[in-house]
Amino acid sequence: MKNRNLSSKFIELVEIMDTLRKKCPWDKEQTPQSLRKYVLEEAYEVIEAIDKENWEELEEELGDLLLQVVFQATIAKESGKFALENVIEKLNKKLVERHPHVFGDKKAHSAKEVQTNWEKIKIKNNNRKSLLDGIPSNAPALLRAQRLQERAAKVSFDWSRLNDVVNKLDEEIKELKSAIKLKNQREIEDEMGDILFSLVNISRFLEISAEDSLRKSSEKFIRRFKYIEEAFDNNYDQMKNAGLDELDKKWEEAKKKEL
Repeated sequence: MKNRNLSSKFIELVEIMDTLRKKCPWDKEQTPQSLRKYVLEEAYEVIEAIDKENWEELEEELGDLLLQVVFQATIAKESGKFALENVIEKLNKKLVERHPHVFGDKKAHSAKEVQTNWEKIKIKNNNRKSLLDGIPSNAPALLRAQRLQERAAKVSFDWSRLNDVVNKLDEEIKELKSAIKLKNQREIEDEMGDILFSLVNISRFLEISAEDSLRKSSEKFIRRFKYIEEAFDNNYDQMKNAGLDELDKKWEEAKKKEL
């Protein structure tokens, strides 16, 4: 009964989208390219709702993300490229193929084994020439770096100990200091990239998402900075004249309040 209700709601969504494409001036003008930014925006809003554990907000944001999927598929159908049912059919097939331990006779006793099998099947089915193929070049840089490292690690192109990775970070910091002394801007940029790449590697060894970690630190910075702003009644001239020592005192206050 529930599935029947879900089916009718989904069909209603598709029909609403078809109507909007025919009758709404804004919806009619949209292209796959013009909607790219909204796909990204909605995905980030879903992540934010998850981070806040705001389930009511998550419910709404997942709907907005689903809209982008239906919108793209509707436009594709109009030009004869593919239809939404093709998207769903391919997804169903992929899920069954990549879970042979559930839908076949293969065994998998841990999440790590499942992930390894998934990657092997993906590379085989997509005829990829490299383990590193398929990681989007326009993905957030920290996320992309972590995915690249994870793929390389599958064939043991990896450090064996966390301490080795930390030592590599120390080495990269020394090289950055040297580039700064020489005032070589190109080398400075290269060495900064190497430091960030090494930090991502440390995150991976500690089983931490570098992307999530930095996002949380950014949110923490926002909370504490807003506390400083409120302490000065958002008077930015007053903040500027107060000097770093006074601002830092307010920062420490925010820290003690666990903001």
